[in-house]
Amino acid sequence: MTDVRPLGVDEATFLAAVRSGDTARFALVTERHRRELQVHCYRMLANYEDAQDMTQETFLRAWNKRESFKGHAAPRTWLYRIATNACLDFLEKRNDRTPVPAELPGAGSEVHYLQPYPDRMLPEDPQESVVARETIELAFIVTVQHLPPRQRAVFILRDVLGWPAPKAADALELTVASVTSALQRARVTMREQLPDRRLDWRRPATHELSDDERGVVKSYIDAHERNDLDGLTALLRDDLRFTMLPDPGTLVVTAKDAVDGWVSSGLFQRGYDDWRCIATTVNRMPAAVLYLRGPDDPEYRLFNIAVLHIVDGKVAELTGFDASDKPWLDLPATL
Repeated sequence: MTDVRPLGVDEATFLAAVRSGDTARFALVTERHRRELQVHCYRMLANYEDAQDMTQETFLRAWNKRESFKGHAAPRTWLYRIATNACLDFLEKRNDRTPVPAELPGAGSEVHYLQPYPDRMLPEDPQESVVARETIELAFIVTVQHLPPRQRAVFILRDVLGWPAPKAADALELTVASVTSALQRARVTMREQLPDRRLDWRRPATHELSDDERGVVKSYIDAHERNDLDGLTALLRDDLRFTMLPDPGTLVVTAKDAVDGWVSSGLFQRGYDDWRCIATTVNRMPAAVLYLRGPDDPEYRLFNIAVLHIVDGKVAELTGFDASDKPWLDLPATL
């Protein structure tokens, strides 16, 4: 696998670490790639904990295969190849890592293993951040899960990371023709699943929230804290898509059904009517962290996180996650 370029400073430093046989030195030169590799694994797997595990597996494999690095490729390329194949091996062993048909007829499918990605763990490199939002948002991550694993890898390497076909083919041990064919099929699926979204993933895009998004999140939080069900409903598009993960069977595709479901489950009634919320972001998306105080409880306790996709001033998609079992979100347990 070659990048067809002279040996640079990074390659020379990496090669020296490889030849030293020093685990600490090797860890030092590979660790700088952890965040971007973890995002890559997350795009492949849609699950933060799995991505963490596969990133660690990548570093273990890299150490064990260190003598295969000859400096012909950039260290980053070499590590991405290992990470991609670690994810493919993981997916080959797991039969619970594919979308399943939704219980609601006509609602498509659900990805029950989807987890939110904390923004604080996204790469700090500006070039990665500038494309991160639209390739890390939940809708993108879910759609990628509809691609077969190897086709998924081709799509991410080619259209997200911008690798040329020969480089992707080499990483996946495929022919260039096979990579080209897989990419064409993947693009069709992405267009079908994301008809209203931008599909040019390599074109620079903002990763900051708009004033519109910030305003909707503030109104969402205000309505929750006031137990204003009418105000909350007014923020939702009629064709709202709502789900609460990882619970199966919670998907609904209208605002009315979502609100009716919240009310029937006891929300905004005694015992579920004393809320405090904080605004945050995950997956470069606006979100509200909900804290609930029960009767006779002196503290508000972490309840869930609502991730919002906002279109024209209204919530088009609302994905809820149980936040109490996700310490990596780094949210306070009580307020």
